[in-house]
Amino acid sequence: MRTGFPDFRLGSVLATSFTGTLSERHGDAVERIPTPQRLVDWLAVYGLAVDSCTADQLDLARELRESIHAAATAAAIQDPLPASAVQVINDFSARGRAAAVLTPEGDRQWRLSSAACVEDALSVIAADAISIIAGERDGQLALCASPTCRAAFFDTSQSRTRKWCDMNTCGNRQKKARFNAKQRKDPRSAK
Repeated sequence: MRTGFPDFRLGSVLATSFTGTLSERHGDAVERIPTPQRLVDWLAVYGLAVDSCTADQLDLARELRESIHAAATAAAIQDPLPASAVQVINDFSARGRAAAVLTPEGDRQWRLSSAACVEDALSVIAADAISIIAGERDGQLALCASPTCRAAFFDTSQSRTRKWCDMNTCGNRQKKARFNAKQRKDPRSAK
């Protein structure tokens, strides 16, 4: 990874991990794909290697990201899906020329068009978003309990009661805040 940029918050669900490239949406927002090359890096981590990315393609990626976030948030709180977000997701899904292929190890891998273009990679992300928002996969959309984050994430825990988009960041931050508040209230408890 390139230094000087915030780390990626990697997850196992492509679409919600993509929305996580903008974190702390209700606090001091952290943009994790600030440059076209950084989007290339993120896509490569998820097996969607592209040759290059332009500033216009980065803008398209951010449009898709925000549409997925809006639709996933609505789905998580059981509100109607925003029509504009649905349209953007559908348009991106239909644009690409990516194909799912089976590897010799029995895994699914995405093959992008010969140009390995950003639009193909974005179509895969849009299709993944459709799959989770439509409820086709085992799990449910939820919102991070952190008041500064509120990221949509896909909860696949057995009880479907996960509270944090990422336990190592938002969850840990909240646990620390509770601990510090308890220490201020009763300084003797540190002993």
